[in-house]
Amino acid sequence: MCRVFAYIGPEIPLDSLLLKPENSLINQSLDPELHPHLQLAGWGFGIWSEHLVNPDAPLLYHRPKAAFYDDNVEGIIPSLQCNTLLAHVRASGYDSSVVQTDENCHPFSFDGTPWIIAQNGALPNWRILQRALLAHCEDKYLKQMRGTTDTEFLYVLLMSLLEGDSDNDVQKGFERLLEVIVEAMKKLDLPALTKLKIALVAPNRIIGVNYGCGHNAETDVSGDWKALRPSAPGKDDLALSMLLEPMYLLLGTNFQDYANSYKVDACPEGEATSAIFASEPLTEDGDEWLNIEFGEMVALERKGGTITKTVTKLNV
Repeated sequence: MCRVFAYIGPEIPLDSLLLKPENSLINQSLDPELHPHLQLAGWGFGIWSEHLVNPDAPLLYHRPKAAFYDDNVEGIIPSLQCNTLLAHVRASGYDSSVVQTDENCHPFSFDGTPWIIAQNGALPNWRILQRALLAHCEDKYLKQMRGTTDTEFLYVLLMSLLEGDSDNDVQKGFERLLEVIVEAMKKLDLPALTKLKIALVAPNRIIGVNYGCGHNAETDVSGDWKALRPSAPGKDDLALSMLLEPMYLLLGTNFQDYANSYKVDACPEGEATSAIFASEPLTEDGDEWLNIEFGEMVALERKGGTITKTVTKLNV
């Protein structure tokens, strides 16, 4: 399972997000908590900061090796700070079909859009589905595709479908994205469980989406994700469990005051100054994390120092 981590809030040292917490993204790649699988296929991050020479463009870092074994980490991360972050550790099989290279590490970034993307998910048979999906893709994004991952192709497809950058436009884009994928699956007779747990990030904004379709390309998927975890032969469906599992959101204030942790001070709705969107809760007491359930989209934006949050049900 890949892992996704996004942050918006006050400018803080990057190591307080990626290195110092006991359950940091880098530590998870070696000592995972909720999902006990190592992520050895690379990692990366994108940040925005007022202190970069070009504060309007993301600074991107990718490395096609295990995050905990990256010898550049201690030299680069402590020198950076950010107000917006999207980070990712990649999980993939080690076989001849998987390409371990910088170009296949998330997050992905294209010219001509404010958004960068990372996901914990998969689009099965995407290379064959391209027969039908390429008709929806714009050349200006296709020409920028450099790697061989389904996520980068989904990025091309989503950017091509967007009609604007408002929360409503992005929601419509995601709804259309799944619609054309399901249409392609039916046309090519390739129905398959598709997990799309996506973080779309721009300066001071996070769009988090948790959706997809089931084994027969159905979008009205339901079930208890915990009960579907492996328990006995023939009594579980791990893929369906992972599809239905929530994504997680932490909102609060004074994040910078809690050294080496992801703790925040709780506050009323509308007063939060920091937000973290992640593929799993990152503190021992997970009760303070909000669930973004299957079929939902959360839109977060930092305005005037505080975070606005909107959770909507996707119309799919």
